[in-house]
Amino acid sequence: MSLIIHAGSHNKNVFKTLIAAEYVGVEIKMAENFQMGVSNKTPEFIKMNPIGKVPVLETPDGPIFESNAIARYVASLKPESSLMGSSPIEYGQIEQWIDFSTLELDANLRGWAMPRVGYSPYIKPVEENYISAVKRGLGALNTYLASHTFLVGDSVTLADIIMICNLAFKFKVVLTKSFTSEFPHFERYFWTMVNQPNVRKIFGEIKQAEVLPPIPSAKKPEDKPKPEPKKEVKKEEAPKPKPEVAPEEEEAPKPKAKNPLDLLPPSPMVLDDWKRLYSNTKTNFREVAIKGFWDMYDPEGYSLWFCNYKYNDENTVSFVTMNKVGGFLQRMDLARKYAFGKMLIIGNEPPFKVKGLWLFRGTEIPKFVMDECYDMELYEWTKVDLSDEAQKERVNQMIEDFEPFEGETLLDAKCFK
Repeated sequence: MSLIIHAGSHNKNVFKTLIAAEYVGVEIKMAENFQMGVSNKTPEFIKMNPIGKVPVLETPDGPIFESNAIARYVASLKPESSLMGSSPIEYGQIEQWIDFSTLELDANLRGWAMPRVGYSPYIKPVEENYISAVKRGLGALNTYLASHTFLVGDSVTLADIIMICNLAFKFKVVLTKSFTSEFPHFERYFWTMVNQPNVRKIFGEIKQAEVLPPIPSAKKPEDKPKPEPKKEVKKEEAPKPKPEVAPEEEEAPKPKAKNPLDLLPPSPMVLDDWKRLYSNTKTNFREVAIKGFWDMYDPEGYSLWFCNYKYNDENTVSFVTMNKVGGFLQRMDLARKYAFGKMLIIGNEPPFKVKGLWLFRGTEIPKFVMDECYDMELYEWTKVDLSDEAQKERVNQMIEDFEPFEGETLLDAKCFK
């Protein structure tokens, strides 16, 4: 029986099915050349899952989507494996723990982790609510595991597989040792599960995070002076007969200085026109968008830059790498009026490479971008030499998400426009 799963190979929701397949002895193949954001938008994929989400399992009898449903299907292919329990009560308990791990743990862990890796805005009270919910869930699980080795019965079931898949990547991001040490029975269970041969074969080695990732949006604001005179004036200075100093101090920042890029000589290239052309070109991309770009490009008013992430060897988890790039693009929002960028995450296997192409107003990288966006120093920046045809072709390939790029597949491609 031929079973093909459509998704990226480092998706934790795919791991549920791959681990279950190891236990029941079923072979599952990964769809060849799957590219997130491209393959899952084709008519063939939409026919299998109308909402366009991954994973989707292709079977001889038809497709199945939703990761838990796919894992259930695979686990039930060999009933004697007992992954789905050996009695109605065990089946019900397995379903109970699948729902628990999905709703009580995975949902809240995702809410906690995503802002920490730059995928969504950080709001402290919201994070505190997620942490409280995670502690509540782990506390309940810890109490149960004080007298149980596995979630149901005396051996691994699908409940354990889905539970561990929902937890494993969070151990690498937010579930630090200092946090989980409060739940010793849960810790014992986690390390027992990830070291099961069938689980370890899919996961590889799991390394627990030592510290929480820093809050991306919290770094720069701390460097900016906070205007406090207003509060002091109300309480102490207002009654005094010399009010001139505080108002002058408050009014000084009000006139907004023009951005130096606005003072540059006018350019025949209108950035919004290029962004519109890029967004609206759906076919013949080379002939329309790429040709249009070079027709518009003004080397005296704009400059092109390649960037290469300095620490690619650290990019061992696909979704963390993609979120890292997403966070960088969020923080580049201050340059949206003056820039266009493409960021590529490259490779099928970790460590993943992150490379980019940026178009900036002016002949150098704007100083305010270098000063305000701390991610800039994490990349090596090289100005594109337009007299070099190889570099010019590299620009073309990065703009159009050409694959294979420099001999490797693209895990993801993000655009800043």
